[in-house]
Amino acid sequence: MLSFMTLVLSCQLAGELVVGAAGLPVPGPVVGMVFLFCYLLIRGDIPGHLDRVTTGLLRSMSLLFVPAGTGVILHFRLLGEALLPLSAALIVSTVATIVVTALMMRWFDKGDADG
Repeated sequence: MLSFMTLVLSCQLAGELVVGAAGLPVPGPVVGMVFLFCYLLIRGDIPGHLDRVTTGLLRSMSLLFVPAGTGVILHFRLLGEALLPLSAALIVSTVATIVVTALMMRWFDKGDADG
């Protein structure tokens, strides 16, 4: 299982290195996840040990939000000053997500009826 934990962390490191070297506007772990996904596509299946490692990481994910919550509290005054633009962005992005999801569901449903 240690080898699969090393694989996950190596993909994340590779993603961080690619983003840092190329100056991409994407988080390094996202690029690392794409690398891991490509590896699994090439392999054709998900090894059982990798499944156990990632399930353990997902169970502990709530701990990763503690630093983010602390940052929100530290910058609470700054968030208060930008309350209107942040609220507008939140509302617009939520509505856009709902609309795009509804349109995609309608489109996929029509595709399903034809087949």
